[in-house]
Amino acid sequence: MNFEGLINIKKALSTLNPNQVRELSERRIRVALQAANQEAYDRMERFFLRDLSPNRRRNSAVLLTRAPLSASAAPFDLTVYDETMAAPPGALVFHPDREHEFVVKALAGHPDLGVPLAKSFVPFRRPFVRHVIAKTARENTLFSISTALPDVFPNVIEIPWAVAEFASDTAFLTMNQVRMAFLIAAASDRSIGYMEQKSEIATVVGSAFGWRALARQLVGKIPFGGGLIAKAAVAYAGTKVLGLSLDHLYSIGFTYTREERDRLYADAFRQGKKVAIKMLRYLRPDLAEKYADAESSKIQPRREPGLLHMY
Repeated sequence: MNFEGLINIKKALSTLNPNQVRELSERRIRVALQAANQEAYDRMERFFLRDLSPNRRRNSAVLLTRAPLSASAAPFDLTVYDETMAAPPGALVFHPDREHEFVVKALAGHPDLGVPLAKSFVPFRRPFVRHVIAKTARENTLFSISTALPDVFPNVIEIPWAVAEFASDTAFLTMNQVRMAFLIAAASDRSIGYMEQKSEIATVVGSAFGWRALARQLVGKIPFGGGLIAKAAVAYAGTKVLGLSLDHLYSIGFTYTREERDRLYADAFRQGKKVAIKMLRYLRPDLAEKYADAESSKIQPRREPGLLHMY
């Protein structure tokens, strides 16, 4: 490993405080349920409390309140109306046959509640985690492109929590992936922190050098600057595979097989190229076609020994 690279990563991680995510995880939310009858209330509660362990079910059940309409002014974080109720415009309405639509709307309308909702209620967990993974992968793709286009950074890229200056894109990508690991653990009702997640964080830091080496290899192989797309795609794929691996570990309790990880990475790399080209067309339309044409040589990354063997 490059010693200077480790120093840069250590400096970047020193700006990342797991307590911020831990506070989100420990936030006690109050959810008001509005329904017309006992059957509807039971149906809503079954949705919120399904697939929970007995202990978590007891803790989460107290977060739900069967609230009459007169209690709508109480300090609830979320008010949910059953489809049997006449709900006000824009309200969250629970339709038993459209559960996913309800979850997506709730998370989109209350982004600050994503972690506590996912931790306390399983139906919110997978959609929130997948959103975190997708968002982090896009951020890392954008950062990777921006560092190669100095006239773009930092005017376009806006990641509010990233206030530090980074000596390398590897340091930023690693810090962003560690933050993702904190969020996935919090949403999965797991312990959060550097010591609590030491094996996961060690994997993030260790894999960072493999992704960087792979990106540099591709940049050198693709002519006329087309390697920028490949480099950004590696950032996207590495972040997505890491996030999916963490989600799998926390959800199932064991890891992907080597073959599964290879398939995930191949799919994510192809998707990452599309995302990178789309971003470049927005940021620098004058360069987008040149880079896209150069990338069309279809060079695919070889899997480095041990590179995808996380967990």
